[in-house]
Amino acid sequence: MSKNLVMVARLIDEDPEGAYAYSKIALRLASRVAAVREAAGFAAYANQKYSEALAEFRAARRMTGSVDLWPVMADCERGLGRPEKALEMAGAPEVHKLDKAGQVEMRLVAAGARRDMDQLDAAIVTLQSPELASNTVQPWTARLRYAYADALLAAGREDEAREWFAKAVESDKDGSTDASDRLAEMDGVEFVDAFVEDEVDEDEDDTDVDTEVDDEVEPQAEASVAEEVDVDDEDDDIEDDEDDDEDEPVAEPTVAVEAKDDNKDDDED
Repeated sequence: MSKNLVMVARLIDEDPEGAYAYSKIALRLASRVAAVREAAGFAAYANQKYSEALAEFRAARRMTGSVDLWPVMADCERGLGRPEKALEMAGAPEVHKLDKAGQVEMRLVAAGARRDMDQLDAAIVTLQSPELASNTVQPWTARLRYAYADALLAAGREDEAREWFAKAVESDKDGSTDASDRLAEMDGVEFVDAFVEDEVDEDEDDTDVDTEVDDEVEPQAEASVAEEVDVDDEDDDIEDDEDDDEDEPVAEPTVAVEAKDDNKDDDED
């Protein structure tokens, strides 16, 4: 059972489906263990199986009595298309029992629910907090600043959004967000893949080689055409000679030697 939990933790970011499969095995082996139910909930959540994830989180909470899973349970409500329920949970007494990280996470979920309901101004206000204004970088700082910048951009406040995307980049030491890409996009910076450029250059080189080969082949083709013209001229001469000789008696007509010569020329071509 413990090995399966280790695999869930190891795969959940890079291979959510694999993590989900291991969580199912762990559930079959120890469904009455709170850690197993919690791991199964996160695996289902990573695969956007929000109804299943919510059921597992509720089971884990009943077993432990902890409120630590409250924010992710509220986010599952969002995933199920119930932002009003998520907002209701954001105002519940359980929120006051969360630590600072949990309260920030709950604020992010509440702001997301406001955006789900097209309440952009309310989402911006929800994210305005002492944690956002603090100059101290915490594990949640980059995500909080990023969410605030994204909400500002959605509301059309581009100058402010650019400022907060820049602040998110400053605090995002482990690359947990794509704030740098968003900032570059706002500044009109385009990134070109050098590998793609190399492929284009190679294709151009191949085209040049093909052109050179075609140039070498063309004179030969012209020569063949010239030979065919000569043969046609000879045929015309033969026909003229035959017309001239129609009135003269001939003992035996010769075999079509010229025709053989034509075939020979065709073979040579």
